[in-house]
Amino acid sequence: MTLNQLKYAVVVAGENSLNDAAKKLFISQPSLSNAIRSLEQEIGFTVFSRSKTGITVTAEGMEFIGYARQVLEQYELLDARYISRREVKQKFSVSMQHYTFAVNAFIETMHQFGMDNYEFEIYEDTTYAVIENVKNRKSELGVLYLNDFNRTVLGKLFEDYGLEFHPLFDCGLYVYMWKGHPLADRKLIGIEELMDYPCLSFSQGEHNSFYFAEEVLSTCHYRKLIKASDRATLLNLMVGSNGYTICSGIICEELNGSDYVAIKLDSEEQMTIGYISRKDAYMSELARKYIEEIERFREKAMP
Repeated sequence: MTLNQLKYAVVVAGENSLNDAAKKLFISQPSLSNAIRSLEQEIGFTVFSRSKTGITVTAEGMEFIGYARQVLEQYELLDARYISRREVKQKFSVSMQHYTFAVNAFIETMHQFGMDNYEFEIYEDTTYAVIENVKNRKSELGVLYLNDFNRTVLGKLFEDYGLEFHPLFDCGLYVYMWKGHPLADRKLIGIEELMDYPCLSFSQGEHNSFYFAEEVLSTCHYRKLIKASDRATLLNLMVGSNGYTICSGIICEELNGSDYVAIKLDSEEQMTIGYISRKDAYMSELARKYIEEIERFREKAMP
């Protein structure tokens, strides 16, 4: 196995086409095909599934590509520091459930780290995709929550995937709604009082299990339920339908504006916000800075 073969595999995975990858690598398509085939023979499994419509990365291949990407990044750092003596492009990727405070921490990390040469990635996604991205090394960190309901199931998944959950803080449950909502002037809201209004929930796609829900009271029988796939749509629905969602109560006016409020839900339920990382991975300086920014924002914005 050579560095060139690893590089070829990573580029092919990004392009999902041998022809496109060959052009990007400035080599012939047959040479690239032979290199990938030789690599697959050496490691003993198929990285790419071929079909008439193109190629896709297999389940085993996704994990391999994650390792390959990490090896290439580490080699680039070594080369930059000790051989070519050049400035290397700093890279950082994080996946998260739909948390505005996590986006805010990402922005602050960019601003405060003071770099001119970087490549950052941020993914707001389903719970399962957040876990998969960290498992496959697409993201260094994944921000999500655990509670008494999902802890056992997700904890088993973390263990199977070689991941570790790091708690950041505990918080109660809050009702997030727009300021024009009929209940927006309340100090405390009971769950029964919300039943006349639509509960807004983030869709989890194919993995639509209660255990993967982003809303803590996922098993509650809501009379009106609307699912959306992105935060902007959810905010529009709050205004257009007097909908609400259940959240941590940490709101970010800098990003969402001042038209929304978080009101304490009359419930003893708790959630633990934290992040997952691979057990065998070294945390980068950027990742540590990002976690610091989450904790800083939480202290400032916690209700």
